[in-house]
Amino acid sequence: MQMRPEYEDFPLKAYDKIRYADTDRQGHVNNALFSTFLETGRTELLYAKEPLHAENASFVIASLKLDLLSEIRWPGTVEIGSGITRVGKSSFSLFQGIYQNGKLAAVAETVIVQMDELTRKSAPLSSETKEQLKQYLVEIEK
Repeated sequence: MQMRPEYEDFPLKAYDKIRYADTDRQGHVNNALFSTFLETGRTELLYAKEPLHAENASFVIASLKLDLLSEIRWPGTVEIGSGITRVGKSSFSLFQGIYQNGKLAAVAETVIVQMDELTRKSAPLSSETKEQLKQYLVEIEK
């Protein structure tokens, strides 16, 4: 997969509706909303069927790199593509693209860590969770 892939290239697909309140004074969607769109794509993966995290654990974002490539305008929807690029011991990396009308508006790379809610430290992913995540693996050509 290229660093600027097509929406169809992603193994996971989601969408979100753009609200008028999402716009700023320039008439385009405020850049802060891009993170919300990414969240929509993430939650489709992490919580859609049943939570992938262990009992008494949760997923937290350790790193988020977001590249804004073009504006998004109201009205309409955005499409969010997501793929896993790495599965580690207690974390995994996610690559996502945000599109409007087939045009790539942003790409993001996120590292998500499973955190034990009692100790507040990283906790190993179960073998079942790792297998679930691996079905969405993509390789990014940089």
